[in-house]
Amino acid sequence: MKIGILATGITPDELLNQYGSYADMFVQLFDKAQRQFEYELFDVRDGVFPEGAEQCDGWIITGSKSNVDEDLDWMQRLKKLILEIDATGKPMLGICFGHQIIAEAFGGKVEAFSGGWGVGLHSYNLIGENDFIADRPESFTISAMHRYQVTEKPENAVVFAESDFCEFAGLVYGDNILTFQAHPEFNLQYEDALVDLRKGSVIPDATAEAGLTSLRQEGAATDSLVVAQWMADFLQRKGA
Repeated sequence: MKIGILATGITPDELLNQYGSYADMFVQLFDKAQRQFEYELFDVRDGVFPEGAEQCDGWIITGSKSNVDEDLDWMQRLKKLILEIDATGKPMLGICFGHQIIAEAFGGKVEAFSGGWGVGLHSYNLIGENDFIADRPESFTISAMHRYQVTEKPENAVVFAESDFCEFAGLVYGDNILTFQAHPEFNLQYEDALVDLRKGSVIPDATAEAGLTSLRQEGAATDSLVVAQWMADFLQRKGA
């Protein structure tokens, strides 16, 4: 199965050599989950887009330091591609910025959250009936890194994950689009380094310190591998 990675951002320069790009992180995560895919990268920020929605069997839209309200030309083009992919029925995943721009493409609302930044480890409750989640737990924990979030979900989206901080933390659209506000591809080490790097300059000190405490406490762990299985199952049940 060939997965097209629509890269809307990249790891900060200070961390890139050690941790790789966001696209690399997805490849590494699926490899750890023992799911083997073929990949093709499209850096849509630089205008590198696929020839069409049929070019790959499934799609991933990554996170980004950009915000959807910037409404740049590549974002407008990406929203058109999202609708084209949906029309084909090809499976698609959206993470953080990907989660947000997919929601906006379908008429949802995304804005800077009044509660500020969400960083560090966040836990989300699973709600509703979701046949793509095997051995369903009550909740899962992964790394968060966002100030914007979906504040009004599209009519065609169903919420499958929520928290007090993020009402629409996980959305599913029919049987072919699955999105997460938080980052299953971020491991603890990268999240720690990223929060520490952005502390004070981008993320308020107190918020960053709380996030770092969650990452550094004894027994801190993510459910990234579990979420990777959900994502892979979702891709594979609809993909070629």
